[in-house]
Order: sequence, then C-alpha cells, then structure tokens
Amino acid sequence: QVQLVESGGGSVRAGASLTLSCAASGRLGLRYAMGWFRQAPGKEREFVAAIAWSGINTYYTDSVKGRFTISGDNAKSSVFLQMNSLGPEDAAVYYCAAARALYYYTDRDPSRHVDYWGKGTLVTVSS
Repeated sequence: QVQLVESGGGSVRAGASLTLSCAASGRLGLRYAMGWFRQAPGKEREFVAAIAWSGINTYYTDSVKGRFTISGDNAKSSVFLQMNSLGPEDAAVYYCAAARALYYYTDRDPSRHVDYWGKGTLVTVSS
C-alpha cells in the first residue's frame, strides 16, 4: 500500500516563502517521478512541478518558473517544493503525486498518468 503524505502548508502573506514536503511510504519504487499539483477553489487541478527519480531532471509549469524549486531525497523517499515570492494566485490545496516517468508530466493532462496521490495540504496567501 503506497501512501503519499504532504506537510508544510500554511497561511502566509504575499511575497513570503513556504516549503512543502511529501513523504512516500510503502512499495513505491525508486523509478517513480514525483510531482506537485494544486487546486484552487472553483478551479481544476493543475500541474505545478515534477522531478525525475534521478533527481537531475525537473519540469515546471510556466507560472512558477524562477519562483518554485522541486527537489527530492530518494534515501528518505521524500520530495520537496520550495515556494518563493508567493502571491494570491498560488493559494490552493497542493497535492503530491507519483507517476512512472517525468515525461508523463509534460502531457496536456498529466493527472491521468498519476498512479498515486496524496490527500493535499492547504496553502493560503493573503495580500
């Protein structure tokens, strides 16, 4: 049974930084590419960032490039999302995800390739 558990969400002011963490347990397998999605109220879930199992290659949605950084620690089966210069548009529930390869996250609908989801962690940003 694979479980992804997010943590680190919270309420911050615009311009602040926040780091989300995702811990994977169970027989996930080291070859999985980990990612982050988010869903704001009234909006569809959208892809944010992903990292290959090697930790070398990453992929971001345009709106977070230069502000967010995804990283991983295979030894601890964890993935992190460092978020800087947060704005109200970043407020959402953030979900950790696992897919079989990084390139799946480049699909027009990457969520359909996700094998495992976390339950989410809430990020609120006040202006």
